[in-house]
Amino acid sequence: MSVVSSVLVPYASYLRVYEPLAAFPEPERTHWARYAGRARIPTAQDELRRSLADLVATPPVGVPAHESADAFVAEVNGVVCVCPWRTRLRGWLALGELAEMFPAPVLDAVLPPVVRGQAVADHERWAERNPDARPWIRTAVWQVPVRWFVLFADEEREHTEADADGGAPVLRYRTPMVQARRRLARALKTLRESVDEGPLTEGLVDVGRWLEEFHPRALVELDYGGLVHALSAKQLAEDRSALDVAEGIAALQAGDSEGAGEAYGRLAERWRAVRDRQFAN
Repeated sequence: MSVVSSVLVPYASYLRVYEPLAAFPEPERTHWARYAGRARIPTAQDELRRSLADLVATPPVGVPAHESADAFVAEVNGVVCVCPWRTRLRGWLALGELAEMFPAPVLDAVLPPVVRGQAVADHERWAERNPDARPWIRTAVWQVPVRWFVLFADEEREHTEADADGGAPVLRYRTPMVQARRRLARALKTLRESVDEGPLTEGLVDVGRWLEEFHPRALVELDYGGLVHALSAKQLAEDRSALDVAEGIAALQAGDSEGAGEAYGRLAERWRAVRDRQFAN
């Protein structure tokens, strides 16, 4: 879990890539093969609890001293795929975003300057030895970035309601890597032909470069994560954000600016209501 999402638990969403075991070199491949065969594999909640435990320590641990050896596991058409947590790397990357999210006094109270300074120095030394490292998980707080929805189709939506035993609802999308890349390329082409370069186009380019780092037979997952707690059961059931994005892009491609505006309006209104809750207290 990144520093950002640990501080603002649990309102974070995740974009994950699960790669087949063949994508990993030895001895990591053997490690993940054994790991996937365990009787119990840690969940997202387990990762969350560990992050919170680090933050309540004295002094707080902003970034773990050692990299996690855990991963999420999925089976795709009979092939075992894993998504390494890489908690330490994600913590370092998130650390750089904190200054834009919190006033200095709040940030200093959560993570003292000396703790942040040590983490930055550790990351710089590590990055020199691992220049090509990248995380398998991206995190967003109080939103699902529009560019993430571009990768998925409405029929890939999976929604499970909360159960009587207290289990939290789940809302996620999963798609093969080849489909995610194809949809992103088409959307990028349409945007460049229809509108000026802007944040959405830049964001898609960034996500596209990230996806190119992974095995072509990987699985891409968008998980609403803790955001399910910021939405009512009715809102979750009616959420069709990926469909809104697809319809907006299709309208642009057809030269229907009014239709594109309507689709974007539905999307913007839905997520504005979620982001506004960040400042409700």
